[in-house]
Amino acid sequence: MRLHLAESAVDLLQPEWSNLRFFSGAFPTAHARDGTSVAGTPFCVTGPSSQAVHFAVGPTRLWGVGFLPLGWAKFVRGEAADLANAVADGNTHDAFASFRPLAETLFGEEPDIEAEHARIAEHFLARAHEPLADEDRIVAIHQALIDPEVHTVGALVDRIGGTPRTIERVCRRAFGFAPKLLLRRQRFMRSLAQFMLDPKIRWSGAMDGHYHDQAQFVRDFRSFMGMTPSKYAAMDKPILAAVMRERARISGAAVQTLDGPKGGAVIG
Repeated sequence: MRLHLAESAVDLLQPEWSNLRFFSGAFPTAHARDGTSVAGTPFCVTGPSSQAVHFAVGPTRLWGVGFLPLGWAKFVRGEAADLANAVADGNTHDAFASFRPLAETLFGEEPDIEAEHARIAEHFLARAHEPLADEDRIVAIHQALIDPEVHTVGALVDRIGGTPRTIERVCRRAFGFAPKLLLRRQRFMRSLAQFMLDPKIRWSGAMDGHYHDQAQFVRDFRSFMGMTPSKYAAMDKPILAAVMRERARISGAAVQTLDGPKGGAVIG
């Protein structure tokens, strides 16, 4: 995702897959609930998350590259679970060493959207066709996760085939979390996306149908966002609200976690 921020902003990153973000201008500060934080770097990384990440940034230009699970397995060194719910400096973290040349050359002296996009695309296309073990299983798990009818681990295993242990291993490697938490996160994000696209509706109207009651939803909200639904609804969301509306218009999915497998990485 490409953004140009003319003013300082403070916001929350919702639970999502891993992302690379490259900045030209002010650099962000960000901290995750696991205690990791970044500041003063033009190359900020977030791992796959099940908890909101707080960030602040001044006037800046940025490019974001979102790694879907297949993209993580193809392009990133190490297991997704090792960076789950964490933020990191891409210029110092070993898992992202291959992206440092891109970070160093992405921005020229003057803004050039087409040239910057081309540099990012070229970097990924050079490695896009490398063979990958478990590719078919990663895609199948991802497809099952975005299906609202698959809402239990048993249903996920039945849909994919194989053993629960195999699916757990693949989820740790490419998705960052155990299947049960991934399914909980999908249910929550379907609800949150519905509310964000139409904040005039009540939370009860946005809740996914697989919630037993509102109390269960509130517990999930506290777990994933670190606050109550009412507190979140009252917050300013200067970046995420606009991003979600634009994503929904362009791709049909307001949040990254509801995207299908695609090619593994999403550049914007």
